[in-house]
Amino acid sequence: MSAKPFAFPIRVLPEDIDFMGHVNNARYLGWVQDVVLAHWNKLAPAEEVASKAWVALKHEITYRRPAFLHDDVIAETVLEKIAGARSFYNTVIRRGEDVLAEVKSMWCCIDAESLRPARISRDVAEKYFGLPRSQERYTGS
Repeated sequence: MSAKPFAFPIRVLPEDIDFMGHVNNARYLGWVQDVVLAHWNKLAPAEEVASKAWVALKHEITYRRPAFLHDDVIAETVLEKIAGARSFYNTVIRRGEDVLAEVKSMWCCIDAESLRPARISRDVAEKYFGLPRSQERYTGS
């Protein structure tokens, strides 16, 4: 079982639109970063937010439909698993009921000073997953 989904509204801006008149494919990855970081900032303690940063390790994206200027878009992400410094997210980007893109991504938490990988503590992981603890979702390794 994964953590509770986190929804993040997206405003499609004129600079998101490419020469074909729809949102550029690369912008979707920016939206994934926006929602993952907003999720972290909302649930992690302030001292963790201040001392940690995130880098993307991998994205697997499936584009379903284009988005256009003035569309009401929502990115909904779910943290599936934490393994040491790595976090695994599933994000779905929607316009109403239409799925625009589905993204599986892996992120690495790093110490903001040393820029070295930093494990996510069990206490922080529990803020995402709640109780009881699940070894499937948090491995600590």
